[in-house]
Amino acid sequence: MIRRSATLALAGATLVLMAACGGPAEGSGSSANVTASGSSSGSSVAHPSAAESATPAQPVAGNAPSDAAKMICGDETKTNLTSSLALPGPPESADSWADKLYTCTYTLPAGKLVLSVKESDDPTSARAYFDALQLKLGSTESIDGLANLGLPAYKTADGNVVFTKDNMTLQVDASALTETVGPHSVSRTELSFEIATAILGCWREH
Repeated sequence: MIRRSATLALAGATLVLMAACGGPAEGSGSSANVTASGSSSGSSVAHPSAAESATPAQPVAGNAPSDAAKMICGDETKTNLTSSLALPGPPESADSWADKLYTCTYTLPAGKLVLSVKESDDPTSARAYFDALQLKLGSTESIDGLANLGLPAYKTADGNVVFTKDNMTLQVDASALTETVGPHSVSRTELSFEIATAILGCWREH
């Protein structure tokens, strides 16, 4: 488990992003920040509940990703990364859209960070993609309790975090980064978790 101070630093960055997306500025219904392992760090930051996260499925266009998917390469996510990793400026990014998979690759001092959103036709298809990706990744661990925001989610030890919501599957892949990142030396998986939950907080508001 990463040090408590590192968890709190990333939680603060997540709080800033959620506020920018119109998310709650103060926790409601929970008094603890939950890390990727599901443990409490004692912070007052709260993530959206399953009921709060219930939003209609995003429309899937054949020639362009949805606005929700494009958030992974948007200003909010870049601000979150800049703050969390104490970067001198927004990181460079490159995006692509193919087979209803929107991908954003960030070039960071610690390596490449890849975020992606698969837009399936419906929630059933999204769950099938989510399950197939889990098999492809190999050894995974479920993210349970408050940490999963009431959504199906899992992680890998090398930095992958995956959530599925409605017809969309969000993957944050930090496996190409160094084992620890940023000024607080947080783990790759913890960084992925914080980025993923911040994006999900934005999805809740749109």
